[in-house]
Amino acid sequence: MQVILIQDVDNLGGKNELVTVKNGYARNFLIPQKFAVEASPSNLKQLDEQLKVKAKKEAVMLAEINKVIDVLKSSPVKLTAKTGTSGKIFGAVTSLQITRAIRDQKGYEIDRKRITIVEEVKELGAYKASIDFGNGNVTEIDFEVVGE
Repeated sequence: MQVILIQDVDNLGGKNELVTVKNGYARNFLIPQKFAVEASPSNLKQLDEQLKVKAKKEAVMLAEINKVIDVLKSSPVKLTAKTGTSGKIFGAVTSLQITRAIRDQKGYEIDRKRITIVEEVKELGAYKASIDFGNGNVTEIDFEVVGE
């Protein structure tokens, strides 16, 4: 029997997936527990419409992410830090500081947990950080640390 999963089911499949299971499993467990619905022509049509809407939303989201990536890559983000006489920074640059600099200079709010600094920043100079936007969209941005 073919059923459409309404939610993720372990060892079977994910939401909005069409799967084939035994009749008893579908009628006695999946359908009564509201994990799945029978794959009737009307339900298949609804599934198709849901997948089209989801694809459209993902396309809009991808376009927005690409726009943000272009803005971030256009010029390096500048961070200021207190330094000693030898050019070494007191402390280290963190992802929180990069997030604040992006918000102030580029106008985009990015979660600090999505930013990974490629190498440890202890001196003035140019460095790279990677930002993970999810769904495999990862980009590297340049940032520059200058003294106050």
